[in-house]
Amino acid sequence: MPQNDVFVNECLDQKVIGQDGEKIGKVKDVYLDNETRRPEWFAVATGLFGQRLSFVPIADADMSGDEIRVPYDKAQVKDAPQIDPDGQLDPSEEATLYRHYGLNYGKDESSTLLGGRDEGQNRGRSEQSGGGKDTAMTRSEEELVAGKRTREAGRAKLQKYVETEHKQMSVPVRRERVRVATEPITEANKGKAMSGPDISEGVHEETLYEEEPVVEKRTVPKERVRLEKEQETEQREVGADLRKEQIRTEGDVDAER
Repeated sequence: MPQNDVFVNECLDQKVIGQDGEKIGKVKDVYLDNETRRPEWFAVATGLFGQRLSFVPIADADMSGDEIRVPYDKAQVKDAPQIDPDGQLDPSEEATLYRHYGLNYGKDESSTLLGGRDEGQNRGRSEQSGGGKDTAMTRSEEELVAGKRTREAGRAKLQKYVETEHKQMSVPVRRERVRVATEPITEANKGKAMSGPDISEGVHEETLYEEEPVVEKRTVPKERVRLEKEQETEQREVGADLRKEQIRTEGDVDAER
């Protein structure tokens, strides 16, 4: 196996780390110089679901373990000009990318071709407009891929506070009262009635008692309250504008489609 093919296979699906230490994405393809067959560009899958390809120069990249470190930060790579990854970068596209990364690009530079998993197939795609042997066009279209991510939607908390409420209740209380009772003189009480002096003054006193309500308070536990999380599922619509290629014929052609 040629040495370039070994390099390509080692790079595919490797994590690309920027100079700021952040992960940029994963290598999905490697583009080779059309003349020297030297690796020139990484096609790196970036974006939320890895559906976007950004081109990163291979020059000055450092392969260490299962990571590839490049001298560019994540923002610079994501802001790189978007070029259709159709298997070939023409000189004008390469010049645009080189300017974005602050690199020099000579006028005599050649284009680069995809050197990925099936080099023969990829080279055939790039030769369609150049009069190669492949007489078929490949029609591609974008598909909608939906994913999910978890974000904080809000917070709930329990907070205990004190409020005062006035309550009343009825309490039965007793009290003593005095009433005057008379009884006739009989043989049974005549002795007591005649025991004192015939005519005299005197005072008889009775102590009266009554009950009064007394209020006291006590603390009684009533219930325990906790927060419990539960999940519910709802359907939400997502959408995006998708592009697809169409092929039309011109001239004296019998269309079979």
